[in-house]
Amino acid sequence: MILIVDDNPDNIYSLQKLLESKNFKVDTAHSGEEALKKILKYNYALIILDVQMPDMDGFEVAENIAGFSKTKETPIIFLSAVNTDKRFITKGYDSGGLDYVTKPVDPDILMLKVKTFYRLYEQTQALKDIQQALEMEVERRKQAQLELRSKVDYLHTLLESLPQIAFTCDHLGNIGFVNGRWFQFSDSENTFPQTHPDDRLIMAELQESLESGKPLEMEVRVKKRDESGYSYQLLRVWPILENGENNWVGTFTDIDAQKKAEQEKDEFLSIASHELKTPLTSIKAYMQLLDRKLSLDKNCPEAKYVGRVQDQVGKLNSLITDLLDISKIDNGKLRINKKVFSLERMVQNAIDSIVQTHDQSNMELYRQGDISGLMVYGDEIRLEQVLVNFLTNAYKYAAGTEKVIVDCSVMTDVVKVSVIDFGIGIPENKLSEVFDKFYRVEETSFDFQGLGIGLYICSEIIRSHQGTIAVESSAGKGATFYFTLPLNLPTDAE
Repeated sequence: MILIVDDNPDNIYSLQKLLESKNFKVDTAHSGEEALKKILKYNYALIILDVQMPDMDGFEVAENIAGFSKTKETPIIFLSAVNTDKRFITKGYDSGGLDYVTKPVDPDILMLKVKTFYRLYEQTQALKDIQQALEMEVERRKQAQLELRSKVDYLHTLLESLPQIAFTCDHLGNIGFVNGRWFQFSDSENTFPQTHPDDRLIMAELQESLESGKPLEMEVRVKKRDESGYSYQLLRVWPILENGENNWVGTFTDIDAQKKAEQEKDEFLSIASHELKTPLTSIKAYMQLLDRKLSLDKNCPEAKYVGRVQDQVGKLNSLITDLLDISKIDNGKLRINKKVFSLERMVQNAIDSIVQTHDQSNMELYRQGDISGLMVYGDEIRLEQVLVNFLTNAYKYAAGTEKVIVDCSVMTDVVKVSVIDFGIGIPENKLSEVFDKFYRVEETSFDFQGLGIGLYICSEIIRSHQGTIAVESSAGKGATFYFTLPLNLPTDAE
């Protein structure tokens, strides 16, 4: 808005109409005192100020305006009928005016000056807005940096208090912070601890995680600076989003005692299984001889007891076999003898075995899917072991139901073998753990015997065949256990 200050109403009227015709907003004052009151109350882009006014002339008004911090930069154009006295004009500039227009006013010249000053005002306001925005952004960033620094300091304090080795790194893998325990294993804050020659390189594994954005978890053996041996550590590194990019926090947790305990346990299982196998074989043989002798007399009640003993010997033999298998798996010695074989034959053998051993059950076993003539490459005995395990569990956990289904389906590049039962099922929140070693669903652990290692062995067998194994189930609605095998045969076997 433009303020016109003149004691002559005619001059104000003509200037106001001229400016309003060019779409400028105009305010007026008829004296210096009135002008000063309005200037303190409102903001003006330009002041057109008459010099010759009674009581307070234009120079005094301009000097007062220059004395106010709010208005000292407001541009002033003086209007005066006196144009011959150089000192008079100089006084106008000294008092704060930026230009001088003499009366009678030339409208074109005045409008040219008004437009120029108004454009300068708009540009100045725009620059002020930009400066204010920049100042606010700078302040915001300073505050963000302070908050980030506070968070980083808090994180470092937490990491320093941990019993593990702890560190942070950026998205490129450059180590930023390490806690005091780091230097028990490394003499430099920029270098990871020395790892065992047979273990995977930490930096290589970390780079893969940095590129994928996924957390890293790996077991690795590292060496203490003052010791010659290596100890097992569990390395976990996970991302933390900061300023739009991932920074990473990592820990090394000492699991050496746990690993040694597991090794001792595995050694015990292996030795115990072998030692138990020998007398068990003898017991089984003697029981078979006794059974043959007693079976000659069908009315002999002892024959039933012998049959029950043989069943228990069979269960014990199965448990010992599982313990031997798990020991071999943990030591990397589980033998897989692959060859091309008929999948239909393997499935039928497993079904016959289950039907014979569960001949007292009222449950019907149905087949679905045609795989006749389908040849696969793998260990037939081990894969039959997997299917027998699935079927045994189905008969155990679905006892009292009407049927179990074995479904075989051929897909694009795999064959899928499923065992479907309609028993007690498995809670959905437990499904991810059923193939873990020694895991048993809590809801069934007291009602059904077992060590919880059968499905773990099955998963390792399928994994060694580059297949997949899974379960679909919910509590009270039965379960579907299945595995898949690739259909690609080796070149020399086609």
